[in-house]
Amino acid sequence: QVRLVESGGGLVQPGGSLRLSCAASGIIIAIYDMGWYRQAPGKQREWVASISHGGSANYADFVKGRAAISRDNNKNTLYLQMNSLTPEDTAVYYCKPVATDFWGQGTQVTVSS
Repeated sequence: QVRLVESGGGLVQPGGSLRLSCAASGIIIAIYDMGWYRQAPGKQREWVASISHGGSANYADFVKGRAAISRDNNKNTLYLQMNSLTPEDTAVYYCKPVATDFWGQGTQVTVSS
């Protein structure tokens, strides 16, 4: 049974930062390429960032330069540090192994004054 529990979201002001976490169970994330995705109201899910099991990272253009994906294999947890947040970043953020269709409940990020 795969379980992915996203956390760390909340209400932040424009220009603020958040560190999102994805605690995994039922899988060992060290052997997977892992990704962060987001979905805003009325929009489809979109890819945000991914990190290979070897540690190489890739980012969507809209977060490049202000986001950092990382993993702690000992804690079986994936992270997404997001800086310089704008209202356009408001969405529910999800994590999953890139090659799977396993989704958690997501964590809400709201960027507003």
